[in-house]
Amino acid sequence: MEELLMKAQEAAYRFSLIVCGHQEDAEDVMQDALVKTYRHVGDIEQPEAFRTWLYRTVRNACLMKRRKRVHEPASHVPLDGAHSAAQPLEVPDTARPADQQLIDSWLGSRLRRALASLDPPLRAIVVLREIEGLPTREVAHILKLSESNVKTRLHRARMRLREQLSREDGR
Repeated sequence: MEELLMKAQEAAYRFSLIVCGHQEDAEDVMQDALVKTYRHVGDIEQPEAFRTWLYRTVRNACLMKRRKRVHEPASHVPLDGAHSAAQPLEVPDTARPADQQLIDSWLGSRLRRALASLDPPLRAIVVLREIEGLPTREVAHILKLSESNVKTRLHRARMRLREQLSREDGR
């Protein structure tokens, strides 16, 4: 059970960070999802359904968190000058050459900005299909959409990402 929860924690945090958009919300959502997972894991009849159930739980928790944030300001600046939660400090990886780390960081920041420009429903589809590698059928089940709708939205999201990245390139 502990091993399952550790794997679930990683997946829940990655997904919630992108869907929720705020590090604090993502941490709260991940914890809520893991507590719910721990309580209800016995209710899941098929082991292969666990991942789908976890992503759906995280998605729903993000939606609830977003609804609660409606009347809050979009962003805040820490008074103590601390590093922004939206841009976490990165620990250098000494196993890779410095030039490759720089290129990866640059590409990663461009992709994060492009993903952030997507509407949350499209962002969720891109994350589940392209980053988490889930099959279309599973994404459809998690998001309660038809498979054709997932494919259409994924295509739309890819086009918007391509446009956003092209704009950054000045094309």
